[in-house]
Amino acid sequence: MAENVFETISRRYYELTAAEKKAADYVLANREQCQTLSIAELAESCGVAEATVSRFCRSLGYSGFHIFKMAIAGAAASLQEEGGMLSGPVLPEDSMEEMCQKLYSADQNAMHETLELIEEAKIKKAADMLEEAGRVVCMGQGGSMVMAEEASHLFSMVSGKFSAVPDSHSQIVTAVNMSPGDLILFFSYSGATKDMMDTMRAAALSGVKILLVTRFPNSPGAALADLVLPCGSNENPLQVGSVPARIAQLFLLDVLFSEYCRRDLKSCRMSRERIAAAMEGKHL
Repeated sequence: MAENVFETISRRYYELTAAEKKAADYVLANREQCQTLSIAELAESCGVAEATVSRFCRSLGYSGFHIFKMAIAGAAASLQEEGGMLSGPVLPEDSMEEMCQKLYSADQNAMHETLELIEEAKIKKAADMLEEAGRVVCMGQGGSMVMAEEASHLFSMVSGKFSAVPDSHSQIVTAVNMSPGDLILFFSYSGATKDMMDTMRAAALSGVKILLVTRFPNSPGAALADLVLPCGSNENPLQVGSVPARIAQLFLLDVLFSEYCRRDLKSCRMSRERIAAAMEGKHL
């Protein structure tokens, strides 16, 4: 299936100029409103010139603004039809039901977009990397570190080789002391944070492989990773992590974990049973 305009923006985000990124950021954050704006109104909203908006459209492969706007409308309509629910930003005047429907739609769309980005070969390759690694350290910064800790916790239920390192300074120390047969599972929605890049460079010097989960497969971090798994959810890289963005990453993590486990279900079940037995006394 051909990618929609929002996926194209995310894929090519780091190929855009600084001014074009302003347009990309606005479109990703305001896809509903963009369907009705003229080129002059969009340029004013983004704080750029009309010529920049035109170049932005061409950079994405569209011949003009009109075709670009049609692509936005088509993608938004397709997502809303698949979700079958009310969508858009939550407004003060929304009822509780409307607010819940909008949030549900956003979460559902994030999972659907991630599903469209999943490639079987990459998931299998990622599972191979996890399986073959002597040690797997899960890392991230900010909200992405929450995802890294979730990944570490999840995989720790079936293997003792998974751990998480939350502090960015400790991440560099850990990367330096890891062995060539080890692996870093890095979560970064933007794929472009300084702390992440510093850690990745340290890991590269140690010969450690990197598996990166990100929304932006052409980001600077992706260039240093051995394998990139893209996730959905339409945000720009500078937005604070939203719930849909985390749901997209959680869905991808669930897929990866399931692929890892089903290769040796007996061993995974035995590990979970041992943990359950050990934890039995913790319950009232």
